[in-house]
Amino acid sequence: MAQLGKAPLSPLSFLRRSAAVFAERTAVIDGERSYSYAELSSRVARMTSVLHERGIARGDRVAVLAPNTPLMLQAHFAVPALGAVLVALNFRLTPRDLDRIVQHAGARLLLYDDELADAAEEIDVDQLSGSDLEDEMTRAGELRPEPFDEEALISLSYTSGTTGDPKGVMYVHRGAYLQALAMAYHSGMGPGSVHLWTLPMFHCNGWSFPWAVTGAGATHVCLRKADPGLAWESIRRNGVTHMNAAPTVLLGLANHPSAAPIEGAPLRIGTGGSPPAPTLLARMAELNIEVTHLYGLTETYGPSVVCDWQPEWDALDDERRAELTARQGNVNILGGRLRVVDSEGAEVPADGETLGEVLLAGNNVMRGYFRDPAATESASVDGWFRTGDLGVAYPDGYIELRDRAKDIIISGGENIPSIEVEHALSAHPDVGEVAVVGRPDEKWGEVPVAFVTLRDGAELSAEELVAHARSVLPGFKTPREIVFAELPKTATGKIQKHLLRERVRAV
Repeated sequence: MAQLGKAPLSPLSFLRRSAAVFAERTAVIDGERSYSYAELSSRVARMTSVLHERGIARGDRVAVLAPNTPLMLQAHFAVPALGAVLVALNFRLTPRDLDRIVQHAGARLLLYDDELADAAEEIDVDQLSGSDLEDEMTRAGELRPEPFDEEALISLSYTSGTTGDPKGVMYVHRGAYLQALAMAYHSGMGPGSVHLWTLPMFHCNGWSFPWAVTGAGATHVCLRKADPGLAWESIRRNGVTHMNAAPTVLLGLANHPSAAPIEGAPLRIGTGGSPPAPTLLARMAELNIEVTHLYGLTETYGPSVVCDWQPEWDALDDERRAELTARQGNVNILGGRLRVVDSEGAEVPADGETLGEVLLAGNNVMRGYFRDPAATESASVDGWFRTGDLGVAYPDGYIELRDRAKDIIISGGENIPSIEVEHALSAHPDVGEVAVVGRPDEKWGEVPVAFVTLRDGAELSAEELVAHARSVLPGFKTPREIVFAELPKTATGKIQKHLLRERVRAV
């Protein structure tokens, strides 16, 4: 006999509810097109029917190669509606790397956006283009979700396709449901909210926001490219209230000629990927943009830690508020657990100074790596996920990252957190972006080198920037060299420090 009052948890239920409660509200804006929630539900049901007719069944993997379009959004519901597993692909990877991921996942079908046909052509798997899918959907019936197991896989999110073996992080229905609720809560979304898609939906399934926005009955605004000018245009045209983005995207918004303070209620942005500089947060506040710092990894369904704003911070000066906002915070409302431990596994004192590795546990930690038990085992210790990030804990329970374990610079026996040096350099008004890495040195072991891009129209010499650094940093933390250059980045806006390290080591 089934237990009364109990139902499996899945984010698929969000669309079912919104289609009933918000049937005529706008669900999706895609350029000049828009869909109501009733229409979105119907389109997903017809897409599910097409996939079923193509032979997709429970447990099969379906890959999707598309930017932030209705195709990618609908796939987040249609694929798992059959009990199949969504594999959202990073369309900025090379066709060779995409093929490696598709083969590793064992995908039976690839759905792709027509603009990415050239890349799709080189992937060895059965395929269906976006335009052909639309044609088939016009003739298809409506197939609704089957009963499901909340512990069944809902998606595989790949951490890498360019270095080493690709690792597919396994998400389950239950984790995606709970993470989506947490994201809706922390972002403060409701039926009147308008969410602009600047964060790629392929990245950690868009931090679960395809499901979160739908559950809130809010509006999805599709954006094919995270271009600052297009973003500002959409923000004003569509009355955008929410978005998510890496700090590099925030920097693009802040420095764009279209940037001007937003009228009325602030635009709420969640940011993660790398700690935003306090100076950038202060600039966003000037634009009436409220930034919430989030922290997580692909292995934790995206943001598992949030820097919740404390009302007492309202009375602080701008500089202090920016410093506090730049911290990572504590676990989100999903109720996970967090520790900062030393090399022996003991918790470090909450003094804001003692460095340790961040460990996470809870319902928003992955099941493991797909077909890779060895990597799964090495990523955990006593039931905790090892992030590989180094940070400190404060008396208020918040944490602050100081570096990736691999990014710490050890100079003359002293640890130099690259993030600390980057924030110091970013405080200079002419500096746009900074990345600091260690260069091998015969005497000191390593010394810090800073790669810097300047703001548009700014002029600044290396000597002037070093002098600025010396005014705010101890001597051993001051960069020995300043390199003015464009910074290499991943598809999600993270700076690729490994390429910069290779560059300085080659020299």
